[in-house]
Amino acid sequence: MQPLSDSLRNRLNRKFTIEYNYNSNHIEGNTLTYGQTELLLLFGRVSGEGELKDFVDMKASQVGLKMMTEEATTSQMPLTQNFIRQLHKTLLREDYTVYRNLPGGMYTSFVIHAGQYKTRPNSVITRYGDRFEYASPEETPALMQDLVDWYNEAEQEGKLSPVELAGLFHYRYIRIHPFEDGNGRIARLLVNYILARHGWPMIVVRSRKKADYLEALHQADLEVGPEPSKGAHATLSMIKKFMKYFTNLVAEEIANEVDFIEDKNENDWWYDGERIRFRSENSPLILRMLQDDPYITYAELAKVISVNISALQKQLENMTKKGYIQRRENGGWHVFATSSI
Repeated sequence: MQPLSDSLRNRLNRKFTIEYNYNSNHIEGNTLTYGQTELLLLFGRVSGEGELKDFVDMKASQVGLKMMTEEATTSQMPLTQNFIRQLHKTLLREDYTVYRNLPGGMYTSFVIHAGQYKTRPNSVITRYGDRFEYASPEETPALMQDLVDWYNEAEQEGKLSPVELAGLFHYRYIRIHPFEDGNGRIARLLVNYILARHGWPMIVVRSRKKADYLEALHQADLEVGPEPSKGAHATLSMIKKFMKYFTNLVAEEIANEVDFIEDKNENDWWYDGERIRFRSENSPLILRMLQDDPYITYAELAKVISVNISALQKQLENMTKKGYIQRRENGGWHVFATSSI
């Protein structure tokens, strides 16, 4: 493969910025669409409906991604707990209170601490209805020290590949769940920290494949057992199913990136890491025309693609529903799909 041009490198960076932040936050319940994410992160625009917290969280996610990427370039510096806590504080920004309804009309509340390890137990209800406990607040600091020490020593030894390091770190970290909120987002940032530190491309865990992601973790939990300390010290041989999933994920993400780089077909368009499979041969031309002239009229579009305006409007409506385009308030168009050239 030829060296990347500055223009292509910039396109890849913009593409990754949108895809990573959208998917990592969407997995955790953020309601912003792919298009809203692009407008917010690349153009600073707030568009459409959404909770204020979702917009703020998405902006903070991008700050965290930038912070992680910069830190990964200093490969001579070891990973520290302080950096992980700073990353968490960047994502959450400040402490906040969560209110929960209780039976009988009562409620309870507790504080989520930004940049501090948990002060109350945390657990998750699995997709099968079981409660799964993470490390206790009392044992978390020691387990996190063990995790950081293990990583730095394993990195120095060089016996594990970057993919093995990243996958095993992710699993051990998740079994600790050191913070009261944001653990999944931190885990995915640290996976990319490890990959980037070793010169590997960063990856996206796709929200549309969330079930596969959670199932792989669940299968590893079944192999390792419920004891948090055992999970926090798991070995590769104990999490074979998760590592198979993770290795395939890395390979698939890299293959998609190579396909995008090498795709020179002007009719090919990409969206959220996938090449779009158009039903109509007119669709690529419509996207190109909207991209070249956001204020082109229905009549002008219909004339070029030789369809009536009613049929054109149906195509535009379909592409809008899929997230490829969005009508601006001033009548122009945003194109969120990415051209291969």
